[in-house]
Amino acid sequence: MIIEENVLSFLEASQGKYVSGGEIASVLGVSRNAVWKSVKKLEKKGYEIRAVTNKGYMLASSGSLFSAYSVKKYITHDNIRVQYQDSVTSTNTLVKEMAEKGEEEGLVLIAAEQTKGKGRLGRRFESKRGTGAYFSILLRPQLSPSQSLLITTCAAVAVAKAIEKNTGRITSIKWVNDIYMRDKKVSGILTQAAFDMEGNKLNYAVLGIGINMYFEEDSLPDEIRDIAGAVFSEKPDGDTVSRIIADTVNIFFDEYRVLGGKHFLFDYVSRSYLDGKRINVIRPTGTMPAEALGIDDDFRLHVRYDDMSEEYLSSGEVSTRVYG
Repeated sequence: MIIEENVLSFLEASQGKYVSGGEIASVLGVSRNAVWKSVKKLEKKGYEIRAVTNKGYMLASSGSLFSAYSVKKYITHDNIRVQYQDSVTSTNTLVKEMAEKGEEEGLVLIAAEQTKGKGRLGRRFESKRGTGAYFSILLRPQLSPSQSLLITTCAAVAVAKAIEKNTGRITSIKWVNDIYMRDKKVSGILTQAAFDMEGNKLNYAVLGIGINMYFEEDSLPDEIRDIAGAVFSEKPDGDTVSRIIADTVNIFFDEYRVLGGKHFLFDYVSRSYLDGKRINVIRPTGTMPAEALGIDDDFRLHVRYDDMSEEYLSSGEVSTRVYG
């Protein structure tokens, strides 16, 4: 897999011109046969690679595909390490395992497909091959447990801005962790953390982000067809997907270094999807209809119930659903 990724990175860096198998083999320190086998594997995955005798190989087009290299070249922050896997159970699961083994902050694991993608409260998140980008970021923040919500809210702003930058379209944020376009959910965020109880701080956090880039609505399961949407109406090319991933990472880390300052608060609040809407506040004890009034400086949702009582909701307490 590593040789395959390195061959792809070499071809992407040389895109538009032929490079000989011997040159690739020499630079990578592998055999020409290993290069040939890697090219065949890449072709099976959908990469268009032209091979001409006495000229070598050329990556004609990456199509809708993306890679560690195609994302990394747009990353502007130091110490960000990008890894790519074609298919995983869950990027969050794998990155948590790496975190437990001592992996340093700044790892970004990207996958083209998740077979067991999960959202908040254990909900299913569609992660089919060719429809989206799914990635997790390993963080080791100096935050208390009570401040951990800042990671998710900051990430929501980063995703929203990255999509807007690359599409020119408006996005909104449904409290607390979903990105909407045209009244459909196009991205979900799940932050999972391990706590140091003695030090009252986070040991590490894994920030998982899934973005639906494109799919046919009739391919969706019935239970999410009315909710799920995609960023694009036509399948985007790999470079566009790579830019959205990289821009999300860049924008997030711009704010992450000064996370406690909440400098992204306005960007979050101004994109609030729920303001003025009728919602159901869903708790384990039951469901209560309410009106969403806004979001406060601590990212709590301000609601008014039908009996005119008001409450500020914390994300860990409830779920919300829009109706009417």
